[in-house]
Amino acid sequence: MAKILGAFRSVVFLGWLSVALASTAIAAGVYALQMTTAVAAMTTKAATTAIKHRKELAKTKAKARLRRAVVAVPIAGVGAIAYFEEQDYQEWLSENPDGSRQKYACEVASLSAEVVDEVLQGLPEWMRPEPEKYMPECSSQ
Repeated sequence: MAKILGAFRSVVFLGWLSVALASTAIAAGVYALQMTTAVAAMTTKAATTAIKHRKELAKTKAKARLRRAVVAVPIAGVGAIAYFEEQDYQEWLSENPDGSRQKYACEVASLSAEVVDEVLQGLPEWMRPEPEKYMPECSSQ
């Protein structure tokens, strides 16, 4: 009987050891699955953040390009204004052979002041400046 009791203890111990090892293996598998899920979530978050960062960087670069273009356009615009103004002056000079740049400037300023006066007529009277403030006084030369 002592042999049977010894064998029974060995079987119980082996059964308990098998259950303990099986539960440890299952727990390790669950833990590994949880860690895999956590790593996948972190990877997804990192990828999303990287994409968002790239988009923000692209937007920043686009804004910088736009700013450079806006800075360049006024320079080109000033050049175009100077070119067209010179053409207008040459055309005016052909119609007024005894004219000068000063006379041309005075005539352009007077015409511009008249246009401004017409535009300002749309404002209430109390808001309109006095015409003497924006009408040029050109000396007749």
